[in-house]
Amino acid sequence: MATSKVLAGAQVVLPTGIVDGGRVIVDGTRIAGSAPGDADVLDLTGHWLVPGFVDIHNHGGGGASFTSGTVDDILKGVHTHRLHGTTTTVATTVTVDMDALAQRAGLLSELAEQGDIAGIHFEGPFISPCRKGAHSEELLRDPDPAEVRKLIDAARGQAKMVTLATELPGGVDSVRLLAEHGVIAAIGHTDATYEQTVEAIEAGATVATHLYNAMPVLGHRTPGPIAALLEDERITVELINDGTHLHPASLQLAFHHAGADRVAFITDAMDAAGFGDGRYLLGPLEVEVSEGVARLVEGGSIAGSTLTLDRAFKRAVTVDQLPVEDVVAAISATPARLLGLYDRVGSLEPGKDADLVILDADFAIKGVMRRGEWVVEPQLG
Repeated sequence: MATSKVLAGAQVVLPTGIVDGGRVIVDGTRIAGSAPGDADVLDLTGHWLVPGFVDIHNHGGGGASFTSGTVDDILKGVHTHRLHGTTTTVATTVTVDMDALAQRAGLLSELAEQGDIAGIHFEGPFISPCRKGAHSEELLRDPDPAEVRKLIDAARGQAKMVTLATELPGGVDSVRLLAEHGVIAAIGHTDATYEQTVEAIEAGATVATHLYNAMPVLGHRTPGPIAALLEDERITVELINDGTHLHPASLQLAFHHAGADRVAFITDAMDAAGFGDGRYLLGPLEVEVSEGVARLVEGGSIAGSTLTLDRAFKRAVTVDQLPVEDVVAAISATPARLLGLYDRVGSLEPGKDADLVILDADFAIKGVMRRGEWVVEPQLG
């Protein structure tokens, strides 16, 4: 039985551009440069072939939470997003008690070591009560470097990112600590000024957590963090492209100033992603999901999203009118580079993992492959 597959005839999005009628060869778990004569051939004429999506900010899905679920729950959430094209997922936590968060880090690190997830992103508790969003205010705390270090140690080398309100006491020192340990320091849920944000960037911060959301608005006299984050080439900006979190003009502004090489599309998904409307818990807080929009029951703040990256992809191309190659960069290559995984994922190049997504002419999912195995069998009829 042939172990090699030739996916032929699609519009293939490569780092060098779009190839009409191109082909990608899969040999075992990897993309190969050539195929043996007995390779299976799949005709993808009329379809797009793009790299698997990489999500650096995802709290769960399929009814399962990465912060509170069991191992089986977490795997269910990861699989839910794989069905929608996300072949690489960083599990993101929300604010809970520090001891519980350290314990959760231990569990998630085991799944990262097994390759089920690509690491851990701690969003909270080191965030501003002024911009807490869907985080429990009584559990928030200043970013004491000693406590930040406690979480990093609990993650056993699998901590990929920590979101901080860097203007809080200990914030800049915590950024330096994270940079020294190879962990991404992300500025988010912040009430920082422009000047304070610049200071954090100089200290080593490299990501804007869901740009625009949970931070002061852009002002002409007090530009705040948004201007500082957009203008600095060292910063990758997360964007939630679900039509709820951002006005299309805000997304266009970010792409204009940062470019696809500095934009990472994320889901910020919570349990309801891929599951449906209803009542959920996000950490200790109750959330009502109605018509796909998640809001806190108390206060009504937006509480993450129910987004999947295939929807973000389709919206970016069909509504926002972004070039397909820019969308692929923002949803695959840029986040892969940020995580230090671009040698393995993020593009369709020989030697990399065979993580790929088949889309039809309307940008709907028609097949998903992860490490050479079909997660979603091709549906080409």
